[in-house]
Amino acid sequence: MTAKGKILATTAAVALVTAGGGAAYAYWTTTGSGSGQAVNSAGGGTVTLHANFAPGVAPGGSVAVTYTADNASSTTDTKVGALTVESITTSDVNCLPAWFSADANTSNATVLHNSTGTTVGTGTLTFANDAANQDACKSATVTIHVSSI
Repeated sequence: MTAKGKILATTAAVALVTAGGGAAYAYWTTTGSGSGQAVNSAGGGTVTLHANFAPGVAPGGSVAVTYTADNASSTTDTKVGALTVESITTSDVNCLPAWFSADANTSNATVLHNSTGTTVGTGTLTFANDAANQDACKSATVTIHVSSI
C-alpha cells in the first residue's frame, strides 16, 4: 500500500468510528406478566358504647343521656348506625327496671380509630312515679344497656 493509500485508509477508519459505524449495540428483549395482592381491612370494627347521665334521678324525673363510643382499633374507623336501648337494669332487685325508660337518638357518627368518648347519640332516661313505694331505688345504680346496628 502506498503512503497515499495508507492515509486514505486511516482517514476512512477514523471517519467510520467517529460516525458510529464501528459501534456495537447489545440488549435483551423479553415479555412478562405478574400480579400482586394484599388483604383489605376487615372493616366494621367493634366499638364500645357508653350511656352517660347525671346521677340523682328521682321518681317522676328525667335526665339527659349522652351516648359515646370508644374505638380501640389501630386502623379502622367505624360508623355507628342506629342505637337501640336493649334493657335497663338496677343494682337493687327491688328497684324495678320497669320503672325506667330510655330512648336513643342516633347521630350516625364515625368513630375514628384509637379514639375514646366520641358522641354517637343523645336521649333521655325517665324514672316513672309509680304508686308503689320506690325507696329501693334510693342510691341504686341504674344501667342502660345499648347496642348499635
